[in-house]
Amino acid sequence: MSLPPLPSPTARQWFRRRLLAWYRVNGRDLPWRTTSDPYHILVSEIMLQQTQVDRVLPKYREWLDKYPSLAALASAPEEDVTATWRPLGYNIRPRRLHAIARESVARYGGALPSDEATLLSFKGIGAYTAGAVLSFAFGRRAAILDTNVARVLFRVFIGRGDPKAHAMRRHLWTVSRTVLPMRHVFDFNQALMDLGATVCTARNPNCGVCPMKRGCISRRREAPGSRAGRPRAAGLAPRPGAQPVTRRG
Repeated sequence: MSLPPLPSPTARQWFRRRLLAWYRVNGRDLPWRTTSDPYHILVSEIMLQQTQVDRVLPKYREWLDKYPSLAALASAPEEDVTATWRPLGYNIRPRRLHAIARESVARYGGALPSDEATLLSFKGIGAYTAGAVLSFAFGRRAAILDTNVARVLFRVFIGRGDPKAHAMRRHLWTVSRTVLPMRHVFDFNQALMDLGATVCTARNPNCGVCPMKRGCISRRREAPGSRAGRPRAAGLAPRPGAQPVTRRG
């Protein structure tokens, strides 16, 4: 099946306006949204992989109290870093974060680089995390695509096909770049994640309160006789760490 066309300029503008207006009222208050420190944002992004927000919140604060900078983390023994990470699990994550800190100190003066190619050169930083750091810390116009964002874009603009297929995933990255506004990128990307985490959820999406309900292709294609408000094209399970009332990896 051929991939659908990209959203039209009119559809992009409508989506941006609706999403940003919704976020101004419904955006979640999270500590990593009140900082532009690249290291703090990187810590939050890596912690939120595979882990729900309510478990990350106390550990995020504890971690930054103990390791307030890349230099502080780089100088810590690996066993201390791994112990501090507990009980978040997936212990490859603190080791990778530790390695990023050491490389940043050794090669970049203790600062996280601000260009995409260099960020992607670190083991443990993929396309999503690089986009998050660039847009949230450095104010760059950088797209993101985690499972929550992919679910929203797939349901609103596509509505059929396999959202997990490689070709569809590449197309969703293009959709994410296409709908990204020139301004308010921080709020827009945060809003995409919040909409997927709290409204456009994988199971039992709350379509009745969704700001996109009038233009959502999946909602229009809902099968006759199916449960009201439930898109047929659910497709994507929540990204670990981005469940309803939790967050994103």
